[in-house]
Amino acid sequence: MSRNTVIQDETVTQNDPSKSAEIDAEAAAELEGVPDSLKEQGDGQAALEERIAALEAQLAEAKQDVLYARADTQNVRRRLEKDAQDARAYAATGFARDILSVSDNLTRALQAIPEDARNDEAWKGLVVGLEATGRELESVFGKHGISRIAAIGLPLDPNQHQAMIELPSDEAEPGTVVQELQAGYMIKDRLLRPALVAVAKKPD
Repeated sequence: MSRNTVIQDETVTQNDPSKSAEIDAEAAAELEGVPDSLKEQGDGQAALEERIAALEAQLAEAKQDVLYARADTQNVRRRLEKDAQDARAYAATGFARDILSVSDNLTRALQAIPEDARNDEAWKGLVVGLEATGRELESVFGKHGISRIAAIGLPLDPNQHQAMIELPSDEAEPGTVVQELQAGYMIKDRLLRPALVAVAKKPD
C-alpha cells in the first residue's frame, strides 16, 4: 500500500465520524471482555487452591490415623508377648505353692531326728536319704525360679514377711525378724508365699 493510500484512509477516517465510532466500539467490546475472563480465571485458581488445601488436610489426618493404628498394634503385640512370657514363667505357680507343704513336712521330719539317731548306723541310711531328697527338692525349686526368702536378722518387710508374734529382745532392734515360723518363697520376682515370722520388741 502506498503512502498516499494510507494518508487517504486516515483522512477518510478523520472525515467520517461514524467510521471512527465503529472502531472505538469494537475496541471497547474487546477490552470489556478481558476483565471478565481474568475474574473467571482468578475464581478457578482460588477454588483449586481450596481443594488442594482440603486434600492436604485429609492426607495429614490419614497419616495421623495410620500412626495411631500402628502404635496401637505395637502395644497390643507387646502386651501379648508379655502375657505369653508371664504364662511360661509362672506356669508352675500353682504346683509350686502346693509342693511347698511337702517341703515343709520334709524339713520338719529332718529337724525332728535326734542327734544320736543321726549317728546311729541303723538310722543313718534314712537320714542320708531324707537329706538328699531335701537337696533335690531345693534344686528343682531353683530350676523353676523358686527361691527361699531371707528372714532371720533382717528388718520386717511386709512385702515378703508376715509377722505372727512379737518376742521381747534385748539384743535385736524392734521390728527385726528373730524367728522363722514358716519359710517363705518367691517365684522369680513374684511372692509365692510370705515367710511367717516372729519379730523383736522392747522388753516390758
